[in-house]
Order: sequence, then structure tokens, then C-alpha cells
Amino acid sequence: MEIRKAMYSDIDDILDLLVQVNMVHHNIRPDLFNGPCTKYSKDELVKIIDDNNRPIFVYYDNNKVLGYAFCVVFEHKNDNMLTDIKTLYIDDLCVDENVRGKNIGHKIYDYVLEYAKNNNFYNITLNVWVGNDNAIKFYESLGMKPQKIGMEKILK
Repeated sequence: MEIRKAMYSDIDDILDLLVQVNMVHHNIRPDLFNGPCTKYSKDELVKIIDDNNRPIFVYYDNNKVLGYAFCVVFEHKNDNMLTDIKTLYIDDLCVDENVRGKNIGHKIYDYVLEYAKNNNFYNITLNVWVGNDNAIKFYESLGMKPQKIGMEKILK
């Protein structure tokens, strides 16, 4: 088992996991999310893997990616309203549904946390959809707390 930055050889496994994440969102909000599909194509994943401001960390075991964290670096400097901080945003965190409950998600998060600390980030942020109760409980168990709340009114 190892956690490392994603490589091109991981792309097919990552695409399989992206479908799993998509279906979680589709099942919660079919009015917003098509399913089954992926957020990124193979070509887009190649570009993301090459982008140092969008690291993907994978949990790799038995020649297979069993989980990942897609991250994005955000840095605010000289903003009129915001302080100068560097944030590591977790755009997506997934553990293969066949191996959930084995502490893999926690290990991936801990790896991201250490990466953020070692690279002088101020904080780690992420978004989670209302209705994804398992994810909310998981992130709360890691010590994460709500930062802001997005709201909507459907106009149908």
C-alpha cells in the first residue's frame, strides 16, 4: 500500500472511481447530475496530473487505485477583502465502494493534511452536498467544520 501523486497509468482506475462519485451525486440530486458519467475525460486527467496546482493523491494497493483526493491550490494575495492565505481545496475524495470502511479515506485525508502542512497552506477546504450524510459524518470525524453554506431556490 502506498499513497502518492497520481500517474498516467492510474487514469483508468481513477475514471472508474469518478463514476462512483458521480452516482452518489446523481442519486442525491438527479435534477443536477447526469449519471453514470465522469467529471473529467482521459485527456483532462492527463492535464490535471501535469498541473502542480491540481495535485491528485491516490491510495494504491495490489496494482490498483482504491481511492483518491483531487486537490486544487488557491492563493489569495493583495485582495482588498481577503487576507493573504494559501488554501488546499479538496475537490473530490473517493474510496472505492468495495473497500469502504477500512480507514482508506482517513489515510488519504491524513496524507493531504501532511502535504498541506509541509507546503505552508493555511487551511484545507472542501464542499459536500446536503444529503450526502456519510460524507458529512466522515469529514466531521476528521475535525472539519462548516465554513460557509450554499443555498438555492429551485424555480420550477
